Amino acid sequence: MGELAGQGWLQLGELALAFVLSALIGLEREIKQKAAGLRTYTLVGVAAALFMLVSKYGFTDVLSTYRVVLDPSRVAAQVVSGIGFIGAGVIFMRRDVVRGLTTAASVWVTAAVGMACGAGLPVLAVATTVAHFIVMLVFPKIVERVPKPRRSTNDLQISYEDGRGILRQVLIRCSELRFLIDRVRIDREGGLGEVRDEVEDHVHGLAVVPAREAVTLSIQVKGKRPVEDLIGRLMEIDGVLRVGTTGDGGGLD
Repeated sequence: MGELAGQGWLQLGELALAFVLSALIGLEREIKQKAAGLRTYTLVGVAAALFMLVSKYGFTDVLSTYRVVLDPSRVAAQVVSGIGFIGAGVIFMRRDVVRGLTTAASVWVTAAVGMACGAGLPVLAVATTVAHFIVMLVFPKIVERVPKPRRSTNDLQISYEDGRGILRQVLIRCSELRFLIDRVRIDREGGLGEVRDEVEDHVHGLAVVPAREAVTLSIQVKGKRPVEDLIGRLMEIDGVLRVGTTGDGGGLD
């Protein structure tokens, strides 16, 4: 083999094809202002193609019949594993919402396209790129037409002890479970105070610590999850006395 084996126009053409296809994928992501854009995708695709070319042609000078045998597929396997680090970098989770999975998957696809170009499989590389654009541009329009579960609306009454910052905890729990809150009303009760007065009337000389006033919070919540999940989480808050939907006669067991 000549000194320039593996460095001819064929290999340059494969690198150029990887450059063009990965740049097209990156341009679509750049337009949508995703975490990884044009430069990242182009570099991933070209690098993957170069790894494949190195795997195919980079060791010809050390090969010897029946003495040195190399498996080019080993480099391809390492590219597949290594690209996971870049994909993981664009995935993040906020509360119970995961974002960046599609971007990570498209980075993985771009690496595969580059590897196909470097392996001398241009038809598969082009077909995969076309499939990528179908998924990214056509599928969202299909998803928009798919019926989505409607948000159910429920009226809740939450009784809790005043002065303990429980209202803030209630709002946080609603937000964590992705319930929208509307029509908030707060009514103050004297229930706990009346109970303490009874104790003082029947037990002479007993010093009773003044009771906290009970507050009833009436809210309307809208969410896709069952309202029972929210009620269960609210009942876990220390200081909440009862939680129930309007008209059910009280809290849940």
